[in-house]
Amino acid sequence: MFLTVTTTGTPEHPATDLGFLLHKHPDRAQAFSTSFGTAHVLYPEAEDQRCTAALLLEVDAVALVRRGRGKGRGGAPDAALAQYVNDRPYAASSLLAVALSNVFSSAMRGVCRARPERAARPLPLRFEIPALPARGGPDLVRRLFEPLGWAVDVESVPLDTAFPEWGDSRYVRLVLESETLTLANALRHLYVLLPVLDDAKHYWVAPDEVDKLLRSGEGWLAGHPEQKLITSRFLSRRWSLTREAMDRLELIRLAETDDSEVEEIDNAVEAEAEQEPKPTPLAVHRREAILTALRDRAAARVLDLGCGEGHLVRELLKEPRFTEIVGVDVSVRALTIASRRLKLDRMGERQAARVRLFQGSLAYTDKRLKGYDAAVLSEVIEHLDLPRLPALEYAVFGSARPRTVVVTTPNVEYNVRWETLPAGHVRHRDHRFEWTREEFRTWAGAVAERHGYEVEFRPVGPDDPEVGSPTQLALFTLKTTNETPTTTATATEKEAKAA
Repeated sequence: MFLTVTTTGTPEHPATDLGFLLHKHPDRAQAFSTSFGTAHVLYPEAEDQRCTAALLLEVDAVALVRRGRGKGRGGAPDAALAQYVNDRPYAASSLLAVALSNVFSSAMRGVCRARPERAARPLPLRFEIPALPARGGPDLVRRLFEPLGWAVDVESVPLDTAFPEWGDSRYVRLVLESETLTLANALRHLYVLLPVLDDAKHYWVAPDEVDKLLRSGEGWLAGHPEQKLITSRFLSRRWSLTREAMDRLELIRLAETDDSEVEEIDNAVEAEAEQEPKPTPLAVHRREAILTALRDRAAARVLDLGCGEGHLVRELLKEPRFTEIVGVDVSVRALTIASRRLKLDRMGERQAARVRLFQGSLAYTDKRLKGYDAAVLSEVIEHLDLPRLPALEYAVFGSARPRTVVVTTPNVEYNVRWETLPAGHVRHRDHRFEWTREEFRTWAGAVAERHGYEVEFRPVGPDDPEVGSPTQLALFTLKTTNETPTTTATATEKEAKAA
């Protein structure tokens, strides 16, 4: 990625003052390490009459993928290849915007102790970006920059000059010129509008992105005719964040109109007003969904496979309908914590007779697991490496064969709704994978067919119309006929024994 900024000067105010304003000396090239590559600052020309500073960003695609861990997004071969083969090294985007803010942070704040008067005054400025994605074309580029005082020279880049009939690409060459803006304002315009034109960001948009937008948009965004589009795209169309930003921008506009402070306008709610109730944790939704499924199947003797620290076992004990509850986990430490949490040593004799905890691995068949009404695998399968899933499948569905099996696992499609989860990350560092709804349904359907079960699917947690619920639940029910599992199960048994 490449960007240049040029200014002109006079003997009294030489153009080389640009070096002071950017805090980068024209006599040497400098390199700055970022989490996604290396940013270079150099000066192709540095004379009193004219000075140009260039920002060259070398993107390390491999480092960028590793930073996002490359997990939890389905794993299709073409999607995996797209992580490495793309336009990031060449076209200006949020990567370049972040590099601008990192490398020229003082300049963006208008701080320059050596030339404070120059930092506060407008300069003759010319920015050139040879390759910029513009979803909306040249017309949108003009609508975004011209209201801010820029003279815009924008030209579409053809897909292939040898084949003009193919038309234009989504990239443009952009030249911006102004004599009415300070360098700080100019850099802030670019920081906001580069990712807006690309309509994408390389990182997960968290709530603090609203503060970044308002800081960089101070003095110009509240009155911009494309304010809504800028806000929505900068915040990756996160409607909750966009609404928050728009509300705060409206307060800023009203304060400017009344010549007052924002705090004076924003006094509609008393400080001691009641807070909104906190949302129900997903873990509570999950346990309630599991209990509902077990009640629906009239299960009395229940296995909690991968019981962890005993949260579900404790909920099962609260209902007399569950007459025998067995918690199984491979971790002795987890079982010790579960025993302490359940107060097994102080439990009454009748209650203690209903519950047992023992160590076991779901990668192997276990005679102790046979003969139960139901088995629960709550947030378990995603902790196994994919090659070991057939072993678990046979141990539970082929060997133990309870009448009902409840399986829950994260829905990776919902991850984009977690405001604190960085893009590309899975929900827990021990998750080996996270499946889409289609991937989970495909796996569950194949398991049911191989072992003589029927399966239905239920959402767990708020069901988003676009990405589904945060957790997906499969409810397996053993068919009433005494059918022998298909021959595929034999192959699965071999895989289990091999594991």
